[in-house]
Amino acid sequence: MTTAPGPTPTIVLVGHGMVGQRFLEALAERGLTATHRVVVLCEEPRPAYDRVHLTSYFSGKTPDDLSMTDLAFLEEHGIELHVGDPAESVDRAARTVTARSGLVVGYDVLVLATGSYPFVPPVPGKDAEGCFVYRTIEDLLAIEEYAKTATTGAVVGGGLLGLEAAGALKGLGLTSHIVEFAPRLMPVQVDEGGGAALLRTIEGMGLSVHTGVGTQEIVVDGATGAVTGMKLSDGSELATDLVVFSAGVRPRDQLARDCGLAVGERGGITVDEQCRTVTDERVFAIGECALAADGRVYGLVAPGYEQAETAAATIADREASFTGADLSTKLKLLGVDVASFGDAHGTAEDCLDVVYSDSRAGLYKKLVVARDGTLLGGILVGDADAYGTLRAFTGSVPPVSPESLVLPAGAGAPAQLGPSALPDDAVICSCHNVSKGTVRGAVTEHSCTTVPEVKKCTKAGTGCGSCLKVLGQLVTAELEASGVEVDKGLCGCFAQTREELYEIVLALRITSYRELLDRHGREGARGGDGCEVCKPTVGSIIASLAPAIGASGYVLDGEQAALQDTNDHFLANLQRNGSYSVVPRIPGGEIAPEKLIVIGEIARDFGLYTKITGGQRIDMFGARVEQLPMIWARLVDAGFESGHAYGKSLRTVKSCVGQTWCRYGVQDSVRMAIDLELRYRGLRSPHKLKSAVSGCARECAEAQSKDFGVIATANGWNLYVGGNGGATPRHADLLAQDLSDAELVRLIDRFLMFYIRTADKLERTSTWLERIPGGLDHVRDVVVHDSLGICDELEALMRAHVSHYRDEWAETVNDPEKLARFVSFVNAPDTPDPVVGFVPERDQIKPDLPLLDIGLRRPAEDDLDLLEGSTRR
Repeated sequence: MTTAPGPTPTIVLVGHGMVGQRFLEALAERGLTATHRVVVLCEEPRPAYDRVHLTSYFSGKTPDDLSMTDLAFLEEHGIELHVGDPAESVDRAARTVTARSGLVVGYDVLVLATGSYPFVPPVPGKDAEGCFVYRTIEDLLAIEEYAKTATTGAVVGGGLLGLEAAGALKGLGLTSHIVEFAPRLMPVQVDEGGGAALLRTIEGMGLSVHTGVGTQEIVVDGATGAVTGMKLSDGSELATDLVVFSAGVRPRDQLARDCGLAVGERGGITVDEQCRTVTDERVFAIGECALAADGRVYGLVAPGYEQAETAAATIADREASFTGADLSTKLKLLGVDVASFGDAHGTAEDCLDVVYSDSRAGLYKKLVVARDGTLLGGILVGDADAYGTLRAFTGSVPPVSPESLVLPAGAGAPAQLGPSALPDDAVICSCHNVSKGTVRGAVTEHSCTTVPEVKKCTKAGTGCGSCLKVLGQLVTAELEASGVEVDKGLCGCFAQTREELYEIVLALRITSYRELLDRHGREGARGGDGCEVCKPTVGSIIASLAPAIGASGYVLDGEQAALQDTNDHFLANLQRNGSYSVVPRIPGGEIAPEKLIVIGEIARDFGLYTKITGGQRIDMFGARVEQLPMIWARLVDAGFESGHAYGKSLRTVKSCVGQTWCRYGVQDSVRMAIDLELRYRGLRSPHKLKSAVSGCARECAEAQSKDFGVIATANGWNLYVGGNGGATPRHADLLAQDLSDAELVRLIDRFLMFYIRTADKLERTSTWLERIPGGLDHVRDVVVHDSLGICDELEALMRAHVSHYRDEWAETVNDPEKLARFVSFVNAPDTPDPVVGFVPERDQIKPDLPLLDIGLRRPAEDDLDLLEGSTRR
């Protein structure tokens, strides 16, 4: 099949990676998709995906999660995408491209975005079974499958991808080695001091590092053809049954070579400042396949994006040029922050170094400054919080001394620089080359008032995400500078945030909402009744701190009852027809036959609908409010307690069957799940908490979709935090690895109490983790390394909760005064609510809702007669 240029000019894009997708977006932004036919030939079997975060696949991300392609975008702009059909030849005379399928496409403009390929050293045995590269999703799928039968893995290369690959192998349960020919890890990004700090941290994680040696040969089993080891240049031999080559990349320029385009001596398609090839003005090259006019092949995505913008602008007859790019990078490798910017290695003449190093904490910070104080560059290992600010100041003289920019808080450093001190031309987002002035303009000229609005307007923060913290600070600062009062108060009743109210309640031992409102509420709110925002929020804070401040932890005691939402008010979940569901706690999903029988008998006797939940519990629906205490009494007598399905508290700790029954299990996940659920039951928090424990890396309990999840390894437990399902699912992040039982419990204690202490109202751990300044790194510093010195206090608060736990159902059924609230009508306590009705379905019941009015059944006329004169509870 041949398609030649017609009346509509045709742009053919060869390659659909991250840079290729950005080029398509740039075409659309300039209106070129409306005036041109756009055809894309993609070699991989899937559209563009986030290769920068490729390793997150091993943390639970799916290929769909990594996708950067909105199919609706392609359809809207009429872009023809051919996946799995790479270009095989270009005829520049005829202006056609031939794909593997035989498709021939004529072009007016050809854009090559073929990227790069992994370099595999020419060592004997490199093609043996068990040897892989680390470049595509398909590579990762193959590694994951092969690792199921392997025990040891080795990575050739200690650069960015090499360290990520080693971490992935370790996460798959393999003993992992890193072999790097240079004398240190990440030799391009960090110097000797930074490499030493990185080495200590990585070896502390259980990975073996071999620097200053090369790979001489891959040892292969003669019978099976599979890898059995590696011979190194120092004469040693390393036993391994899986090898990943990550020794750098080379430009994919063969297609250009074959059609006569000029390439550099060391590879790369030679282009000018407009990204046009120097050989043919109708052909452009962008990304890792291009040798830019400054003689560099850029291996980072940000320069590729800038080249994509330049090519699209040039095609649209607009002035644009690419004359070079910022090579600054900020990465998280095996959970360790590593960043470099500017002249990181101090190559400028007569420059000076300012260095702070703490080998015990794995910290290394170096700034390179000129004699006149100009910041030239730097390296950060272990703590890169200041990266955004420092990078933006590169090339200028910061308003404070260099020492203050590297010293940690508490080490004599003055207040750190805020983004307000940055000049307007400072680049905030290097991925999309967005300056501080552009961000300010989004607020002042385009009326953006939130970070999401600024991201949409400017694209800042939509790349690697390392600028989000500075972006948020800039937006707030600009709003305040514009005279817009940024009210951070909880609600109209309190000027304080939830976090500040927590500290007030804890410090002053305030046990009453009324006292807190009267003493610390806004002027006009004191003496009032509060609102639907602050009442449940303060009620939750008091319940969380009850043992520590001397308050009752029972949510229906006195004033506390009036603060609760409907579900907490009745210790059950209100359903759409006015009935309630009852969910007893079943720790870890483990239940004895006798207890199963009790649940069945209760469901039968009260005519309840029963369903097994996703959290491995049994939910009983259809209970009338006056039936709740009777149901609880029978459950409590049988040894059950409240499952807190109604509360902003711990719901479940789900588990697989673990080592006890499963042939893949490496730890007793059921025991751990039960221990954790019984420890944290009843813990009131800003939002509901869900957890899970998986007995091996197969992850049957889905721990990485939970607020805190635990996955067993051969060496202990890995702890993940900040995940959730729901409408906006988020995979959890790895907080710590290979923990003992005691270490695991201690870190969860700290994490939960720190979350309760600092989260906003109704804020899940996932949202909190992304909002809190410093994100996961800050949380790790506080929870694991005790950087704030509060871990003893956090642990004490958790111990107080555990020791003072009382079952709310048992408290209620044993208190006649509390039982009085469980009626449908205050003045007719023996009258059941006639609106609550049911009809049979599949041998059970379902709500009788023949007429719907915003989700509630309209009462029949005789129901209304019965209700006349009654006061609904």
